[in-house]
Amino acid sequence: MDKAQDALEILETYHQEHIIKLLNKLEGKEKEELIEQINKIDFHQLMELYDDTKKGIEIKENKIENISYLDKAKLTKNEKEEFDDLGEKVVRNGQYAVVTMAGGQGTRLRSSRTKRYI
Repeated sequence: MDKAQDALEILETYHQEHIIKLLNKLEGKEKEELIEQINKIDFHQLMELYDDTKKGIEIKENKIENISYLDKAKLTKNEKEEFDDLGEKVVRNGQYAVVTMAGGQGTRLRSSRTKRYI
C-alpha cells in the first residue's frame, strides 16, 4: 500500500473527510507534503486526548486555606537581596516553582488590599 492510500485510510477511520476533500484538490509537492504530515500524526492518541477532555474531574478536597506570604514592601534591603540571590540560584539549577493567583479581583471589588501583597 502506498503512502497516499495509507493517509486516506487514516482520515476515513478518524472521520476526517474534510481533509480528504482538501487532499483531492492539491497536486504535486503540496499533496505529497500533506500526505507526509497525515502519516506522521498519531490520530489514535489525539482521539484519546480529546476523549479525556470530556471526563469529569474528581476533586477530593474542597477547602480553601490561606497560605503564608511575605509583604515585599516590608522586607529589608538585605532580605530582598537574599531572595533575589536564592531565586537566581534556583533558576540556574534548572529548578522552579509555579504560583497561580487570581487577578483583577481588587479592581472589580474596588479594593487596593489585594494589590499590596506580593
